[in-house]
Amino acid sequence: MRIIRLLFAFLILAIPAASFGQIGVSIAVGPPELPVYQQPLCPGDGYLWTPGYWAYDDSVSDYYWVPGAWVQAPEVGYLWTPGYWGWGNGGFLFNEGYWGPTVGFYGGINYGFGYFGEGFGGGRWDGGHFFYNRSVSNIDIGSMHNVYNTRIEVNNDTRVSFNGGKGGVEAHANAQQEAAAHERHIPAVAAQSEQARTACANPESRASVNRGKPAVAAETARPAAAEEHPGTTGAPAEATRTEPEAKAAEPRAAVHPSELAPIAHPAPVDSGNAKADQKYRQQQDKLIASQTQERQNLQRKQDAEHQQLTQQKATDARTQQVEQKHAQQTQQLAQKHTAQQQQMQSRQPQPRSGGGNRPK
Repeated sequence: MRIIRLLFAFLILAIPAASFGQIGVSIAVGPPELPVYQQPLCPGDGYLWTPGYWAYDDSVSDYYWVPGAWVQAPEVGYLWTPGYWGWGNGGFLFNEGYWGPTVGFYGGINYGFGYFGEGFGGGRWDGGHFFYNRSVSNIDIGSMHNVYNTRIEVNNDTRVSFNGGKGGVEAHANAQQEAAAHERHIPAVAAQSEQARTACANPESRASVNRGKPAVAAETARPAAAEEHPGTTGAPAEATRTEPEAKAAEPRAAVHPSELAPIAHPAPVDSGNAKADQKYRQQQDKLIASQTQERQNLQRKQDAEHQQLTQQKATDARTQQVEQKHAQQTQQLAQKHTAQQQQMQSRQPQPRSGGGNRPK
């Protein structure tokens, strides 16, 4: 049975980005309600929220909870469309989530934190940077300044986790959402896939064990806020973590590029020479785009090696050896990028002599 599950997981990873749809077996009974939880504090600039959801493990015939998490978008300008369970042909099928330039249809499900059933109100891309709506996103406004505040009226105040069928959300894709379904898509990134695999392997994630109230409903990269974020009304609050869980959430050395902190955009330079400042900014953006592409290329290479290990049924020793190599590759890339950024900073335009910031 384990071999069948592994083959099934490999087939999911092998699905082309353009062919998203219903995947998996048909389930007669819909998933439990969405649990109530707090959104963890955003770990840094460039992370987007991906809400938790109920997945299904056919080997044990049970739903299990995949915690929500902050994840880096695979490309600038891309947003996450959550997956959802929908009724059809006498059973429930899961529609896989995806990354794309527009948020598509996700069943009208109210996942909270900006995903209230239609579109996304948690933030937006602007000029190559992601800006967070602090009315629905848990953001440290003391350290992050690319924020805005727009209140969102929630009309879908329900925790139902599936579309259609008895008791399901009655919602259908509109013309804009239908068009979004035909845009270029990217499947869940490595961090999301690993999150799902970890949840599947944890018996406490199963609905039959936690009775629809998972102990860990969202993953944190930092300690969560003590009180529920004011923008999460009607949205799922995180259960209190145990000491072992808190230790597990502590930062560790990155093994894969997807685990590195997002590349920060330096503060704008105001040397008094607008033309030089603009040119320097363009050079910064070009370097960041190049470094982001290098991260993605290395991540794809490492993902391919993971798939080979699965196909070859590699031993634990072999797997550990490959992971050590991945960690070394990732750290070398991070060091290279740090050196490049320092070199770039050394070319920063200097203020003109004589004082003042206005160009002469």
